[in-house]
Amino acid sequence: MSQIHTLTMPKWGLSMTEGRIDTWLKQEGEQINKGDEVLDVETDKISSSVEAPFSGVLRRLIAQPDETLPVGALLAVVVDGEADEAEIDAVVQRFQAEFVPGGDGEQDSGPAPQKIDLGGRTVRYFDLGEGGTPLLLVHGFGGDLNNWLFNHQALAAERRVIALDLPGHGESGKTLQRGDLDELSQTLIELLDHLDIQHAHLAGHSMGGAVSLNLARLAPQRVRSLTLIASAGLGREINGDYLQGFVDANNRNALKAPLTQLFSDPGLVTRQMLEDMLKFKRLEGVDNALRQLAAAIADGSVQRHDLRAVVAQQPSLVIWGAADAIIPASHAEGLQAEVEILPGQGHMVQMEAAERINQRLSTFLASQ
Repeated sequence: MSQIHTLTMPKWGLSMTEGRIDTWLKQEGEQINKGDEVLDVETDKISSSVEAPFSGVLRRLIAQPDETLPVGALLAVVVDGEADEAEIDAVVQRFQAEFVPGGDGEQDSGPAPQKIDLGGRTVRYFDLGEGGTPLLLVHGFGGDLNNWLFNHQALAAERRVIALDLPGHGESGKTLQRGDLDELSQTLIELLDHLDIQHAHLAGHSMGGAVSLNLARLAPQRVRSLTLIASAGLGREINGDYLQGFVDANNRNALKAPLTQLFSDPGLVTRQMLEDMLKFKRLEGVDNALRQLAAAIADGSVQRHDLRAVVAQQPSLVIWGAADAIIPASHAEGLQAEVEILPGQGHMVQMEAAERINQRLSTFLASQ
């Protein structure tokens, strides 16, 4: 039996409303399989590939390069089996007649990040999903909860998942007392207390991995498992030039060099990403916070914290991009954990290899 599938503009994160078609990676008449990258789309946050959620033959390209379309808009028609042109025409016409951009009201009534006061400091967090042991997502140095925009909703299909802006980042309060791991980890504990969560899975990226490891050291009874993605705290080496370059950068050109080191594909560093990061770095208190945090993480190119012993205290999954230019993947060697090294991937592996990360993390959490 034939199936006519419609490939539509995905929604990556709650703030995405539209995307610009960059390049088609598949052409009309090609067979595509579920999970294949079909086209590249650029948003105001990042460029990424759209993966096929089904298999079949790409019969009709609707969206054209450089065209900007809203979330949910028709991009292409994929047919699994046989269908004549008239049948495809009918599907396209019906879709276009019924499609209303933003018509589901999600932007108005859907879930949104919240802000609370924890110990006299504002903390922004985003709470999605329900059931199971909750998962807390902890971003890295200079990031925010949007670092998980390709992961949060997918993971929240199976359990409650909370992402936050660490102090000094995003829309959380910028003033730090000491700027050390204990202060950041204590914020996580206070957030879990506020949400009445006694036990949680933690997933931390880069500095967020060290924060998660340190929380497990301080309060092991609160941590059901650890997922450490390109984590700090597991070895001596770190790219100190990157840290200093990021902290010091005060214009787009100066910032582009360090940011491109984060990705295996430097083309993902868009003009909008640079503008957004500069806007954040110019907020009052951010420069001081980043300098405090950088000094607490490393002395030049040597990390200050060795938290390897913590990994063995609870079930742990360690994921790294083999081509990480910030923290070497060799730090995963010898750990008492499940370890996965992704060939060719860089430091922001949870964004660039999101589907693989989501599958691996979901399987790991389901086994706990």
